[in-house]
Amino acid sequence: MRAVVVQGPMEPGDLKVSEVAGCEAGPGEVVIGVRAAGCNYSDLLMLRGEYQVKPVPPFVPGREASGVVAEVGPGVDRVNVGDRVLAYTDLGAFAEQVRVPQADVYALPTSMSFEHGAAIPIVYPTSYAALIDLAGLQAGETLLVHAAAGGVGLAAVQIGRALGARVIATAGGEEKLEVARRAGADVLIDYRAGDFAPRVLAETEGQGADVIYDSVGGETFERSMSCIAWKGRLLVVGFASGQIPKISANRVLLKNIAILGLHWPLYREREPATVDRIFAALMHLHRRGEIVPWIDRVHPLEEAGRALEALDRRATVGKRLLVP
Repeated sequence: MRAVVVQGPMEPGDLKVSEVAGCEAGPGEVVIGVRAAGCNYSDLLMLRGEYQVKPVPPFVPGREASGVVAEVGPGVDRVNVGDRVLAYTDLGAFAEQVRVPQADVYALPTSMSFEHGAAIPIVYPTSYAALIDLAGLQAGETLLVHAAAGGVGLAAVQIGRALGARVIATAGGEEKLEVARRAGADVLIDYRAGDFAPRVLAETEGQGADVIYDSVGGETFERSMSCIAWKGRLLVVGFASGQIPKISANRVLLKNIAILGLHWPLYREREPATVDRIFAALMHLHRRGEIVPWIDRVHPLEEAGRALEALDRRATVGKRLLVP
């Protein structure tokens, strides 16, 4: 089968499609014929050897897939051959087939396309777990979402809106802010125009944001600390800026705030029942039209490098997908 293979630390432009052996389902495993695969910033970090999880080369990247079940192994009772599914794949989605434990496979609702299915398994559960399971976001609270036109950012905007929060979105430029507005953001702030913190305080009558969703890190985190509300919750979701901030404990104390870290993949190991519950909730929100993945562009498998380069340049709005 055709697959993108990482032979060692490399840049996106070095990626090529190779012929590799097809997948075979072992006990408890499902082989999916991939119709679409989601691209994530973590894929970029993995191929550079900079992600917290470091696969041993050679490996096939790609952590989100949708498609049709081609084979099931012994003991599989969750899906059947021919079912339309989406899956968190850990690795291997940038290929014509991927092998996945059945616990990470979910039926694709009839209302959901393969493209939307491939855009859900990481960014939407990440945002749902952060906002609800960790931060306990409530209707009527103010949610500040950074990088609101990116994958996890748009998911956070849509979920926050569905929960009845007032959403303030930051993004770079009018095009990205318009996407955030269409996703449900109430207030739009172009971070390129200056410090967002005074505007957040002005929009909240000096109180600050109750929940802040930060996938950027660096200076964005530092400025967020100055516009968080009393007993606010600051969610650390990633470091797209490449800079990991340091936390001054006295600032945490002064406002009684909580800083909460979110590592979504560990939920599968520590709280599998919570993962199933979150996916069920997301499917319900999609059926109601309250979450709709924003697909920026669909690439053939041979353009995996081009798709990841766009993520690296922050030139994307929503999700980039690969179609084998």
